Amino acid sequence: MSVIYLVIIGAAAGFLATRLMRMETGILATIAIGIAGALIGGLVLQVLLTVAGLLGGLIGAVLGALLLIWLYQTYIAKGGGGRGGKK
Repeated sequence: MSVIYLVIIGAAAGFLATRLMRMETGILATIAIGIAGALIGGLVLQVLLTVAGLLGGLIGAVLGALLLIWLYQTYIAKGGGGRGGKK
């Protein structure tokens, strides 16, 4: 069933891509273009999401650390005006 799904999606993607690029191809070439495009697009998207995921993790970690520092300065280190300094 997955092969049939791949061919159908490949045909649709190839049809759209060949029309957008104004190419005249046959049915088999259109399906092949669509399947190859799906593989390439899937790999590129996976890499982009991985990079975005790592960057998102870094941003989240920095925000979490900032919150932890703020909580420490506000509630634990009360000396020095709430900045963690000594009087």
